[in-house]
Amino acid sequence: MDLFISMEAFVRAAEAQSFANAARQLGVAKSVVTSRVKQLEEHFNVALFHRSTRAVRLSEVGESYYRDCAQLVNKVHELSGRTSAETHSLSGTLNVHVLPGFALGHFSHALIAFREAHPRIEFVVTVNDRVIDPVQEGFDLALQIYPPASNLLVERKLFPVRGVLCAAPGYLKEEPVIETPLDLVRHDFARYSYYPWGDKWPLMKGNECFEIALNPVLKTNSVHLLLEFARAGAGVAYLPTMVAAADLLERRLERVLPEYAAPPLWLSAVYPASHRSTTKVKAFVDFLRARYLREPQWDRALGISPPDDETRNVDDELGDA
Repeated sequence: MDLFISMEAFVRAAEAQSFANAARQLGVAKSVVTSRVKQLEEHFNVALFHRSTRAVRLSEVGESYYRDCAQLVNKVHELSGRTSAETHSLSGTLNVHVLPGFALGHFSHALIAFREAHPRIEFVVTVNDRVIDPVQEGFDLALQIYPPASNLLVERKLFPVRGVLCAAPGYLKEEPVIETPLDLVRHDFARYSYYPWGDKWPLMKGNECFEIALNPVLKTNSVHLLLEFARAGAGVAYLPTMVAAADLLERRLERVLPEYAAPPLWLSAVYPASHRSTTKVKAFVDFLRARYLREPQWDRALGISPPDDETRNVDDELGDA
């Protein structure tokens, strides 16, 4: 038995929760993965998985072994990647799942800049706001605003996703004045379907928090539909700054209650633990963090500065990179 090859099969099967998916990733038959995992279980004299007809799940001892095996597999691949990088530029394909609000208007610029430095990298990009498990769906990397779907995934924060209440100037001239959060209940309101607050909105003003119940006339998973709703003068929308910045700067939209905002979310890079030291994944995640982490350019353009405690958290993130 080749102990390392068996460990790698075990790590892939644990992350994919499937021997068949692990086999596809490794380019071998399912029976090969099954055999390698069985050999590892016999070697350690433990049951690493609970098996069923639908899936495989790590046993309690398997979870412990997974962490150690994943670290070892990562280290071997890291050393191999270093050796390769000394003689070859980064190459291969990155299969990336990207949130629409970031993909449209921003991600292409990052992708182009990264390829200028690494022209042998190719991208396959899927744009969708679903929360996915990149292992099970075959992605190297997911860029999303929700926690990882599995504790076998790594999360690296990229930048805060802040939002603003906004509406078209014509709408604001004709409709009742909005001076306090309570005034919003008299207006047609639109929001993103998957914000974690539902219809009870925590609007922050400094250290104060006002929770207000808002019954939206439009809920959608498309932030760009929300943008069109606001542009058309149909009501007030809560939009991510990365989507609304250009319209606000060009006066197609105006901020409503600019001193109030919901707590920021974070866009993160989420990827399998076994990809932690994959050279191309690590290089791209490091590139995105260097480009965006301190303060996104769209927030700077709008004059939105992070609170001091958020700045400290970001500095800690950079220090841990």
